[in-house]
Amino acid sequence: MVQTFKSRKDPLFIAIIVGVISLMMILTVSDIYLNGPTKESGIVFLIDLAISLLLIWIFFKTRYTLSTKELRYFCGPLKGVILIEDIKEIQKNTTKWIGYKPATARKGLVIRYNKYDEVYISPDDNDTFIKELLKLKANIKIT
Repeated sequence: MVQTFKSRKDPLFIAIIVGVISLMMILTVSDIYLNGPTKESGIVFLIDLAISLLLIWIFFKTRYTLSTKELRYFCGPLKGVILIEDIKEIQKNTTKWIGYKPATARKGLVIRYNKYDEVYISPDDNDTFIKELLKLKANIKIT
């Protein structure tokens, strides 16, 4: 049995993605308008397009799956696996600004596993995610 949880979409994250994509495209198009199309502007346009597609991929394809043995996370091209038995603690309704964050919202979950490892995720509903995880391993500390 595998359960899939979508990542919550935070207005701040949406604003950042829309802002970055818009700014890159405005600057590129205005450069082409002012200076005419050049080889350099074409390269910059392709780089902007690649970054935009990466951000859109992250926005629409960030999700988490729980199976009986592992938690998998997918965030665009970033993927990872955490064994359920290695999870020690979950800090809920917190925001982590640095570190590894396959997430698209604030007020998510910091999952601590192994001895010193942690990952920040933002499932659609923190409480439901924790409830399902506790069914798989009851002795996880929740803070």
